[in-house]
Amino acid sequence: MMKLKYLFNNENLAEMLLKNWKYDPESIELFQYYRISSNAIYPFRFEGKTHLLRFAPVVEKNKDNVLAEFEFIAYLRDNGCGVLETVQSCAGEELVEVQTPWGAYYASVFKRVSGVQLDRTDLNDTIIYRYGQALGKLHRLSSQYTPVGAPRWSYGDVLDWIEDQLRDLPNETKTRMEVAILRDYFDKLPKSPSHYGLIHYDFEFDNVFYDQESGGCNIIDFDDAMYHWYVMDLVQVFECLHEFIPSEVYNEKMQCFIDGYRTEYDLPSDWETIVPACKRFAGLYGYARTLRSIADSWDHEPEWLMNLRARLAERMEEEAAGFGTDLNIL
Repeated sequence: MMKLKYLFNNENLAEMLLKNWKYDPESIELFQYYRISSNAIYPFRFEGKTHLLRFAPVVEKNKDNVLAEFEFIAYLRDNGCGVLETVQSCAGEELVEVQTPWGAYYASVFKRVSGVQLDRTDLNDTIIYRYGQALGKLHRLSSQYTPVGAPRWSYGDVLDWIEDQLRDLPNETKTRMEVAILRDYFDKLPKSPSHYGLIHYDFEFDNVFYDQESGGCNIIDFDDAMYHWYVMDLVQVFECLHEFIPSEVYNEKMQCFIDGYRTEYDLPSDWETIVPACKRFAGLYGYARTLRSIADSWDHEPEWLMNLRARLAERMEEEAAGFGTDLNIL
């Protein structure tokens, strides 16, 4: 999530950025369906087809990471993986840096993928199977991938970033301990190309679309991609299944997902041994991002912002519950 001050709707900014691309002028009315989290996303149309404008302040992003994201997406598309597609600006750029009255921003545009978000389906066995198959294919292609430009950041870079966020926060002792525990654990694991590579990191229902016509899945939002163990993606998926699937059929659905995954890629026999560490990593990263996001505050904040702060504080408390404790899995 970006800092809270960037979460406010700003259609003037969106329109200013969009003018770097071709668009149907009347489709700006779709801006009302915006959403903002790690990026601002504003829908519009060009030649009647829905596109998505994505932007964020330059201070919130690492340019090399964004360009590495686009390179990986293009590689996946070229190899038959259903993923979103970037749209070049009028100047022929995938990523545009624009000086605006609100500061410097990075902006890009994507074509909307076909299909329906998984959380809007009935999550039947076929859909869950295809969901697993899509992740297995992504991991298989990732295991064969060598970037041409600067590589995407890794779990180690993320831990470095977290330490940097904690530098001037003396009360975050347990959080620092958590960083040290996880760094020590992951640094000792072998980084075999068959088990470790560029992962999606946010392979949850809202980022995967099921296309009934093709019978496959289309994947969006690689903004959180990083080099990590492939099991990290599985951990995020299983957490998502826990949230949406009734407990009495959870094991059946999880096996259905794994069966689909294995049609494209093999799971290591000992994959479950690193699940606890991956869960801890997700909690730590989420905590640190939220900590940075809510650092600023203002008098007379709108009610929606105060409610958001309360929800984020509750989630942070849950994420930090086990910080600094032994993993007990070495």
